[in-house]
Amino acid sequence: MDLDGIDTTRLPVHIACVMDGNGRWAQKRGLRRTDGHAAGEEALFDAVEGAVDVGVKWLTVYAFSTENWRRPVDEVRFLMNFNESLLVRRVDELDAMGVRVRFSGRRDWRVPKRLLKRMDDSVARTAHNRRMTLTIAFNYGGRAEIVDAVRALMEAGTPAAKVDEKAIRAHLYHPDMPDPDLVIRTSGEFRISNFLLWELAYSELVFTDVLWPDFRRGHLLEAIREFQRRDRRFGGLEN
Repeated sequence: MDLDGIDTTRLPVHIACVMDGNGRWAQKRGLRRTDGHAAGEEALFDAVEGAVDVGVKWLTVYAFSTENWRRPVDEVRFLMNFNESLLVRRVDELDAMGVRVRFSGRRDWRVPKRLLKRMDDSVARTAHNRRMTLTIAFNYGGRAEIVDAVRALMEAGTPAAKVDEKAIRAHLYHPDMPDPDLVIRTSGEFRISNFLLWELAYSELVFTDVLWPDFRRGHLLEAIREFQRRDRRFGGLEN
């Protein structure tokens, strides 16, 4: 792996990825949109392997949003079945790499019970791993996560005077997950698309024209190089 130009002492601890462009990749080739989603599997696992090899500790990928239910029924059904089969086929590989798998999002009636079981099995199988944590945002929305956190605070009877950033963070889906240092979005779109709205307050954003099925670890490394060229001040100024 070409680490030229990368300072391994200043890696982003947490990288988040909006995996966009599967449909356009397929349409350019005269294929079905679902073929693009299937092709995205290779990109995902090459990125995962690249992140593990370089030493990234947290990787979060946007697999299915709360808005994606509005897509055609056949495409939604394919994505449910595809994600189930992906977990069955790949969990051994992730476990062997030392990757802990977690999911972030709502577990509501729309998600098939058998898929929820596969998700739970993957979490249990890899729970002991600490080389890297792969969080799959599934049936996830940034606004939904904040709403759910506020609801949890209200249900706990938290007084208004006690509601602050620390209290809200404690009720997010994964309070122990560090905020992303770097967010990558593929396919040339310049949007956040309701992804990790609370967590990416000070994330560095990198946009690439590469469609997700063509994304490889080399693109991940280039995004890390771009991250390391940035001057992160978190609202302050250098002395």
